[in-house]
Amino acid sequence: MSLFIFRLVVIALITLAGYFFSPFHLPPHIGAIIGFILSIVIVYLETRIRKTQFRVIWSSTIGTFAGVLLGWGLGSIYQTTAEDNPTTTFIRIFFLLIMPYLGFLVGNRKFEWLDPPHLFSFFREKSVGSSYKILDTSVIIDGRIADLCDTAFVEGTLVISQFVLKELQLVADSSDGMKRQRGRRGLDVLDHIQKSSQVSTMISETDFPEIKDVDSKLIELAKHLDAKIVTNDYNLSKVAQLQGIPVLNINELANVLKPVVLPGEMIKVFILKEGKEKDQGVAYLDDGTMVVVDNSRKMIGQNIDITVTSVLQTTVGKMIFGRYNEESE
Repeated sequence: MSLFIFRLVVIALITLAGYFFSPFHLPPHIGAIIGFILSIVIVYLETRIRKTQFRVIWSSTIGTFAGVLLGWGLGSIYQTTAEDNPTTTFIRIFFLLIMPYLGFLVGNRKFEWLDPPHLFSFFREKSVGSSYKILDTSVIIDGRIADLCDTAFVEGTLVISQFVLKELQLVADSSDGMKRQRGRRGLDVLDHIQKSSQVSTMISETDFPEIKDVDSKLIELAKHLDAKIVTNDYNLSKVAQLQGIPVLNINELANVLKPVVLPGEMIKVFILKEGKEKDQGVAYLDDGTMVVVDNSRKMIGQNIDITVTSVLQTTVGKMIFGRYNEESE
């Protein structure tokens, strides 16, 4: 309410200034109309600026200023090499108009190019570890990314977007107890990652108000930052890859890092429960891989040595089949 009143005061003052100090010797009422129109334009620009991120304003200003300097420089160079005539004047005006316009567009649409860290990076030796990796909601709630960061295998900067933080907060405030627990776990994971000395993090204020879906926003942010997306979401992985965005899927990494077991090897397992078939028992390796063992139902609750008979790769991971030989005990 106070901002609305302040805007009305500004409009009234500029209108009165136009009436009492009419520009260009115009009649007072014409000056008041001009002042009113100008004040409306200023208030409109103010509302637009309030909705625009500071990074965009900064980069647009720098881009426009650089365009003015470049346009002036190109016009001056052309004037020194050509005769002074109307064509030369037109070329100079053309450069002075088109270059600031292009600079403004670059600053507005590719604002990350004009960020101070990005500009300073041109004066530093480029490093593979300077790439951006954007975290999505699923990988944050999963939590394994925090352990991965602690091992120092993750290089570059982890980007946490504001719209992902907002989604996490909504989940943490949910009336559903399970969702609330998952959301709070995600916030704890982010806190752990930010405090980790093994990885650098960045909170991105970039948003895309015209896009409602969080996954689509992540894809657009990855395009703007030339970044990779870190996720556990299968659908997001496929959509991002179709658009040429590199994706790091934690589930795929976990499957690749599971220990390799070959048929004929002997391994020790703990029979946890009975299987679906007769005399079958079920065990699990330390990484969660299911092991189905024939002739082991009577050995539930015991550690036994088994012989691996086959390994099956499924969409959810590996399954190991083995046989328990009583004679080997």
